[in-house]
Amino acid sequence: MIYIDTIIFDLGGVLIDWNPEYVFLKAFNGDKEKTKWFLENICTSDWNENQDAGYPLAQATEDLVLKFPEYETYIRLFYGNWEDMLGGAISGTVSVLKQLIESKKYKIVALTNWSSETFPIAQKRFDFLDWFEGIVVSGDEKTRKPFKEIYNTTLNRYNIKPEQAIFIDDNKRNIEAAKALKINGIQFKNPEQLIEDLKTFNIHIS
Repeated sequence: MIYIDTIIFDLGGVLIDWNPEYVFLKAFNGDKEKTKWFLENICTSDWNENQDAGYPLAQATEDLVLKFPEYETYIRLFYGNWEDMLGGAISGTVSVLKQLIESKKYKIVALTNWSSETFPIAQKRFDFLDWFEGIVVSGDEKTRKPFKEIYNTTLNRYNIKPEQAIFIDDNKRNIEAAKALKINGIQFKNPEQLIEDLKTFNIHIS
């Protein structure tokens, strides 16, 4: 049996519901096809992840407007209305987090791809972000998952042994990067599945 003493949580998609569709479905009058096309071709996830690694939001917006001037109004909505992309907390996972902390058996930290410019908005909205021993925010570190530097920063900063840690993330790519550094991984799909997968590490949540 693997001995686990640390659990590392991703935030967006695991503890916090975040989705650009909340803004763009409204902007495109509920047209799912237009929304999907726009987010796959204009304000892409790769483009947004560049800001997660520290690129300024205002500059990224101007860069994209220059490239796609015909979509300027919609491009400016991405960070202009960013707060509306935040849904609520994923309550089932927050409950898991609470039980893990209350057990006092584990070091609990977070590792998130998030712009340092928008992260304070989430901190004000979600009080459970204060529960962590620490949070590594990609925008502060000027790098992001899945690059090994940000995992090593997390391990070193909080004195974590990779073989004794579990990393929970909804993105398979990020889990595979963690496993390459000998960190155990659980790909998050929903709170019920997370509870089941934690049992394989002898961690039982009621």
